[in-house]
Amino acid sequence: MTLPLPPLAGAIVHDEVVAARAPWLHTLLAGQTLRIVDLEGNQAVDFLVYSLADDAERYSAQDTIAAQGNVFLREGSVLLSNEGAPMMTITSTAVAYHDTIGGACSCESNTLRYGHHTKAQHACVENFLVANAGAGRGKRDMVSNVNWFMNVPVEADGALGIVDGISAPGLHVDLRAEMDVVVVVSNCPQINNPCNGFDPTPVRMIISE
Repeated sequence: MTLPLPPLAGAIVHDEVVAARAPWLHTLLAGQTLRIVDLEGNQAVDFLVYSLADDAERYSAQDTIAAQGNVFLREGSVLLSNEGAPMMTITSTAVAYHDTIGGACSCESNTLRYGHHTKAQHACVENFLVANAGAGRGKRDMVSNVNWFMNVPVEADGALGIVDGISAPGLHVDLRAEMDVVVVVSNCPQINNPCNGFDPTPVRMIISE
């Protein structure tokens, strides 16, 4: 059962379904809101943000975690740049928390974790590279990313786990741009761990003014 979405405050200026396993890139102006909808549930969405005005300014997991004193992102959390400036704010989320430390899967990490037979499988790093290439960004421009809807619990001894997601069909997260930004997404293609329920599915991107 898909839950009804709460209304967005402003007019919708972009509405797109991103296919399973696919990359996505879009510009948001300050004040606009991006809504990410997990259409079928249990889908991880890897996410990077760059300043539109200065490409060297981009999302910083370290600054964000340090400023809020927590590794999980919740409603009200502010994504900070490597300059310490607010980039985006979570204004609404139907999921209790989101991951900042699980990182993006790559062909290399797949090989180490799941065996050499996974080397040729598509991964989030490749999605980020494809999406960023048109803007002239390469591997050196990739930083630690956010994983929307992904469940990476931190145990008492500091160990991390990647387990079944806490999302469900139709759940969402809303992000208000605090500056003009470029958002880059990998709709995670991982099939070797439970972050996508071993079955990547589409997500919906809605931008409102």
